[in-house]
Amino acid sequence: MKIVAVTACPAGLAHTFMAKKALENAARELGHTIKVETQGAMGIENEITKEDIANSDVAILAIDSYIEKMDRFKEIPTIEVSTKVALKDAKALIKKALAKINNNI
Repeated sequence: MKIVAVTACPAGLAHTFMAKKALENAARELGHTIKVETQGAMGIENEITKEDIANSDVAILAIDSYIEKMDRFKEIPTIEVSTKVALKDAKALIKKALAKINNNI
């Protein structure tokens, strides 16, 4: 499965980057590819492109605050949760994303 994700917390610091790392590690362990964009105090980093989205199966938004360019994800299945959910059990979140894809097919 190919995943795109955005992580963001109000300050755009600790939880944003911890959630990014948790999602990357979980995706790797489960055999999936992932690109994670972060949004916060430093702006947008590792920005997800239209091409990234077109080549992805699902989007995971682990966000606790408003994110820029939210409408980019309207064409693919999307799961929105808080960063705490991604931190607590990123593997379960990715499995939930896989189930969402299977239910949409």
